[in-house]
Amino acid sequence: MRHTQNRNLITLILGMLATVSPFAIDFYLPAFSQIANDLGTTTARISLSVSSYFVGMAIGQLLYGPLLDRFGRKRPLYAGLIIFIIASIGCTFSKSVEVLVTLRFIQALGGSVAGVAAMAMVKDFFPPEQSTRIFAMLILTIGLSPLFAPSIGGFVAIAFDWKAVFILLALIALFAMTIVFLFLPEGQEPDKTVTLKLMPMLKTYFSILSEPQFFTYTISGSFSFASLFIYVAGSSIVFIEFFHVSPQVYGGIFAFLSIGFIGASQLNIFLVKKFTSNEIFRFALFTQVIAGIIFLIVTLNGWMNLYSTIVMLFIFLSCVGLINPNASALALAPFTKNIGSAAAMMGCSQIGIAALASVAVGLFEAVSILPMVASMVATASFALFLLLRGEKKMAGKIVAADANQNAVIH
Repeated sequence: MRHTQNRNLITLILGMLATVSPFAIDFYLPAFSQIANDLGTTTARISLSVSSYFVGMAIGQLLYGPLLDRFGRKRPLYAGLIIFIIASIGCTFSKSVEVLVTLRFIQALGGSVAGVAAMAMVKDFFPPEQSTRIFAMLILTIGLSPLFAPSIGGFVAIAFDWKAVFILLALIALFAMTIVFLFLPEGQEPDKTVTLKLMPMLKTYFSILSEPQFFTYTISGSFSFASLFIYVAGSSIVFIEFFHVSPQVYGGIFAFLSIGFIGASQLNIFLVKKFTSNEIFRFALFTQVIAGIIFLIVTLNGWMNLYSTIVMLFIFLSCVGLINPNASALALAPFTKNIGSAAAMMGCSQIGIAALASVAVGLFEAVSILPMVASMVATASFALFLLLRGEKKMAGKIVAADANQNAVIH
């Protein structure tokens, strides 16, 4: 189903949908101290609400793919956004960190439909020769959201309080749902032949995981990608609690570090013209591990200050920006069918592993920079171990990646 009219409007709507979950992740980070004070807990415990959101996103990646095919695009989208709105409002009534963590999980289960639907609807509304450009625009939009979300969230939290941040998230989702209802065509019609039975879906996912190249680059890439989520979960603790910067300054630092990640992912577009995805992946992962070890040694000796921490994180996260798209391209390269299921499995693995890794920040009751740095180095080092082991199993038989493929990032 192709719609030749209003394509610019459709592109804007899809971009808006793609940013719902990224905003929900980053928007409330500057308010961690406020939330911790109100709930009588620590900011490290509040960071578990970031991890629970990641877990909800991982599960949502697998759930909404079949639902959007079976019931059409709009009905699952409305249902998910309504769940997101209710959970967002519910967060404002949280009386304990446990309730907040649970509601954030539910919020993610609802909100993850927006990004999945946006990606699915690109092929509904745009011909193949245009879809690559639209995908690139959506990915860039998702990547740019961390530049603005913490800064806006910090101003809202200071001007009102942390509850206003969640109210604003609910209003954003309500606005998105209204725009979809009024201006977005239906897209693909419901397909009743799509099965929602568990066992056939599990068999497909198991066969995908059995592909050595998919397993190697998905799992290795996911552990490297986990360092980004650890940083997101721990950044508020490090900069606001440990270095004592204001929420506004924290938002600026967060935006600056996002430039490293986004800039590297865009640089990759030019690098793949001269190097293979595997060469870029290996170089970036080795660089990430070496930079991480240096970061850890300097931290253990107490030599880090605010500025050197920002520099080291910039280097570390820039490596993730190169690793992520090439890992995704290499993981999907062997498949000529079940590409949608493979992409869903890859997305679930990326976010699921990253979510579990980010829990360490909260469980260790981090009050310094060390737990975050140690966790980031551990995941990156394990990613390198998995790559080297996987390369032995593949024995050099690596299917070349499509340079146009890209990863969907938070």
